[in-house]
Amino acid sequence: MTRTIGTVTTYCGERQDEHPYLRGYKVRIVAVIKGAARPDYDPEADVPYLKDDLAIEQHGGVTAGDRVEVVPWIEKEGRYSFVTSDPRAIDLECYEGLVGQAD
Repeated sequence: MTRTIGTVTTYCGERQDEHPYLRGYKVRIVAVIKGAARPDYDPEADVPYLKDDLAIEQHGGVTAGDRVEVVPWIEKEGRYSFVTSDPRAIDLECYEGLVGQAD
Protein backbone atom coordinates (compact mmCIF):
# COMPACT_ATOMS: atom_id res chain seq x y z
CA MET A 1 0.00 0.00 0.00
CA THR A 2 1.23 3.48 -0.88
CA ARG A 3 1.76 5.87 2.00
CA THR A 4 0.07 9.24 1.57
CA ILE A 5 -0.97 10.45 5.02
CA GLY A 6 2.06 11.84 6.82
CA THR A 7 4.11 12.27 3.65
CA VAL A 8 6.36 15.32 3.81
CA THR A 9 6.91 17.11 0.50
CA THR A 10 7.33 20.62 -0.91
CA TYR A 11 4.62 22.90 -2.28
CA CYS A 12 5.68 23.88 -5.81
CA GLY A 13 2.51 25.49 -7.21
CA GLU A 14 3.14 28.37 -9.59
CA ARG A 15 -0.40 29.79 -9.93
CA GLN A 16 -0.87 33.10 -8.14
CA ASP A 17 -4.46 32.20 -7.21
CA GLU A 18 -3.45 28.89 -5.59
CA HIS A 19 -1.80 29.24 -2.15
CA PRO A 20 1.17 31.47 -3.12
CA TYR A 21 2.14 31.79 0.57
CA LEU A 22 3.00 28.04 0.62
CA ARG A 23 5.48 28.20 -2.28
CA GLY A 24 8.70 26.49 -1.29
CA TYR A 25 7.41 25.34 2.11
CA LYS A 26 7.71 21.80 3.34
CA VAL A 27 4.24 20.47 4.05
CA ARG A 28 2.83 17.29 5.60
CA ILE A 29 -0.23 15.64 4.04
CA VAL A 30 -3.10 15.09 6.49
CA ALA A 31 -6.01 14.23 4.14
CA VAL A 32 -7.13 13.85 0.52
CA ILE A 33 -10.29 15.48 -0.84
CA LYS A 34 -11.32 13.39 -3.85
CA GLY A 35 -12.23 15.31 -6.98
CA ALA A 36 -12.02 18.73 -5.34
CA ALA A 37 -9.61 20.13 -7.98
CA ARG A 38 -11.84 19.15 -10.90
CA PRO A 39 -13.65 21.96 -12.77
CA ASP A 40 -16.99 20.20 -12.22
CA TYR A 41 -16.45 19.90 -8.44
CA ASP A 42 -19.62 20.49 -6.43
CA PRO A 43 -18.78 21.48 -2.83
CA GLU A 44 -22.34 20.59 -1.81
CA ALA A 45 -21.94 16.98 -3.01
CA ASP A 46 -20.88 14.17 -0.74
CA VAL A 47 -17.18 14.19 -1.64
CA PRO A 48 -14.88 11.69 0.06
CA TYR A 49 -12.61 13.35 2.63
CA LEU A 50 -10.01 10.66 3.27
CA LYS A 51 -7.71 10.59 6.29
CA ASP A 52 -6.16 7.13 6.05
CA ASP A 53 -4.10 5.37 3.40
CA LEU A 54 -6.40 2.37 3.04
CA ALA A 55 -9.39 4.59 2.23
CA ILE A 56 -7.29 6.57 -0.26
CA GLU A 57 -6.23 3.36 -1.98
CA GLN A 58 -9.84 2.10 -2.06
CA HIS A 59 -10.87 5.33 -3.81
CA GLY A 60 -8.23 4.98 -6.54
CA GLY A 61 -5.25 6.70 -4.92
CA VAL A 62 -4.33 10.32 -5.38
CA THR A 63 -5.19 11.70 -8.83
CA ALA A 64 -4.73 14.97 -10.72
CA GLY A 65 -8.32 15.91 -9.85
CA ASP A 66 -7.79 15.77 -6.10
CA ARG A 67 -6.85 18.32 -3.49
CA VAL A 68 -4.78 17.41 -0.47
CA GLU A 69 -5.06 18.95 2.94
CA VAL A 70 -1.63 19.92 4.23
CA VAL A 71 0.03 21.61 7.17
CA PRO A 72 3.17 23.69 6.53
CA TRP A 73 6.37 23.38 8.54
CA ILE A 74 7.11 26.52 10.55
CA GLU A 75 10.90 26.56 10.68
CA LYS A 76 11.33 29.27 13.34
CA GLU A 77 8.99 27.42 15.72
CA GLY A 78 10.24 23.93 14.87
CA ARG A 79 6.75 22.51 14.32
CA TYR A 80 3.95 22.08 11.83
CA SER A 81 1.24 24.71 11.70
CA PHE A 82 -2.16 24.14 13.28
CA VAL A 83 -3.70 25.72 10.16
CA THR A 84 -4.34 23.59 7.08
CA SER A 85 -4.50 24.46 3.39
CA ASP A 86 -5.99 22.48 0.49
CA PRO A 87 -3.73 22.76 -2.58
CA ARG A 88 -4.18 20.74 -5.74
CA ALA A 89 -2.33 17.43 -5.57
CA ILE A 90 -0.36 18.36 -8.71
CA ASP A 91 1.10 21.39 -6.89
CA LEU A 92 3.02 19.15 -4.50
CA GLU A 93 6.46 17.93 -5.47
CA CYS A 94 5.57 14.32 -4.75
CA TYR A 95 2.66 14.40 -7.24
CA GLU A 96 4.16 16.50 -10.05
CA GLY A 97 4.09 13.37 -12.21
CA LEU A 98 0.29 13.59 -12.28
CA VAL A 99 0.34 16.89 -14.23
CA GLY A 100 -1.54 16.41 -17.50
CA GLN A 101 -3.06 13.08 -16.50
CA ALA A 102 -6.81 12.63 -16.52
CA ASP A 103 -8.28 11.40 -13.26
